[in-house]
Amino acid sequence: MSRDIDWTDTLEIGIQLQEKFPDVDPYTVRFTDLHKWVTELPGFIGDKSKSSEGLLEAIQTAWHEEYEDAREA
Repeated sequence: MSRDIDWTDTLEIGIQLQEKFPDVDPYTVRFTDLHKWVTELPGFIGDKSKSSEGLLEAIQTAWHEEYEDAREA
């Protein structure tokens, strides 16, 4: 069972996005798509209108770290 996640749970979101889209380089994803993918994650309870460019950048960075770690493994 997934736990509730919100916009500020950037690490957890990054992990889940890496698991869901392992072959996607996060830095190639448009923020509109990133927003949609985040809001569709299991356990996401955040208000869709409460995202910001800064939050999406933080999520993208966290996801990219997970992406790089997976590539090195």
